[in-house]
Amino acid sequence: MTYNVTIGPHAAKLAVERDSFTYTREKSALPQHESLAKQFSVEQIDASTYSVLIEGRSYRAQLSSEGEIIVNGRTFAVDVQDPRKLRGRGSADNGSGRKTIMAPMPGRVIRILVEKGQQIEAGQGLIVVEAMKMQNEMKSPRVGKVLEIRTTTGAAVSAGEALLVIE
Repeated sequence: MTYNVTIGPHAAKLAVERDSFTYTREKSALPQHESLAKQFSVEQIDASTYSVLIEGRSYRAQLSSEGEIIVNGRTFAVDVQDPRKLRGRGSADNGSGRKTIMAPMPGRVIRILVEKGQQIEAGQGLIVVEAMKMQNEMKSPRVGKVLEIRTTTGAAVSAGEALLVIE
């Protein structure tokens, strides 16, 4: 199963199969994608704490309710999206924290309707992606601010690819 993840400022794909994972960082300042493949096992300690063993190294991972994970005492802001579970259309999200707006299907970015740092309203158009000769406007699920724009006009995008991050 493949997930779209954001850890701090870094967007990536995380592919998990049984006892192995592949983590591939998406476009960044690096000249190429950063990729890492490892074997792992996980044991749940309590409701929010896990013991993770990755190729012989042990990690204690604790999930917090604020979209953070604490690994061996270090805190990381984490957002995990399953592209198969797209958000319900037309419903407002009144939660807090970062939200990643993703492409609902493969296509091409036609217009970016906002700028980094711009304040936005719930339901406001953010980006237009053309797929199968139809233009699909992605709207803001809530009031917030545009933190990142991860694509450009004319870019080809995959289903589930991160387009914007709002807060």
